[in-house]
Amino acid sequence: MKGSRVGALLVGVTAALTLAACGVPPSGVIEAGEPAGGMSSAGPEPSIPTVTSLYFLHNGELTAHLRKVGKPVSYAAVVSLLFDGPSKIEATTATTDLPHLTANPEVTVAGDNTVSIRLPEAVPPFGRLAMMQLACTVAQVSSTFTTTIGGAGAAGADGAPPPSTTQSPAPTSVRVFGKGWTMTQSNDSCPAPEKP
Repeated sequence: MKGSRVGALLVGVTAALTLAACGVPPSGVIEAGEPAGGMSSAGPEPSIPTVTSLYFLHNGELTAHLRKVGKPVSYAAVVSLLFDGPSKIEATTATTDLPHLTANPEVTVAGDNTVSIRLPEAVPPFGRLAMMQLACTVAQVSSTFTTTIGGAGAAGADGAPPPSTTQSPAPTSVRVFGKGWTMTQSNDSCPAPEKP
């Protein structure tokens, strides 16, 4: 290692002597033109996950489970997570009455504060607990927008802008469209969500 330092020093001294012998005078920094542009070394801005409540069942009772979701947060993304069911850790104490779907449902927000969910396949009508899971989870998505995004105005994956304190109030009901059936459930009797 000591030999490589000496070698590098000798190469540097030799180059300096060669330039001086050729009559090239030393100079300072010469400023000319615009600074270099183009690629930036800064990496992408890290994505900070948002926390919302998904409602599953524990001994037949609705229970809120905190779940991290990526940005942008949307009703469609959260509803899809709910249909995916409890995670492996949640499944030790939680179950769901919602069926596992083979494709994501279509989720839209109506002007009357109703979130509509159109199922992609033929499934039988839901029971009351399944509808409550949807209604309570959807109600929490709106508070997630308000507290974490603060109504920044970015549209969600479902095309609807996220609600904020200056926009319409949280959805008061959810409407599910199946093949040959439609059900509506309000979020009036939802239990309180967990605190992050």
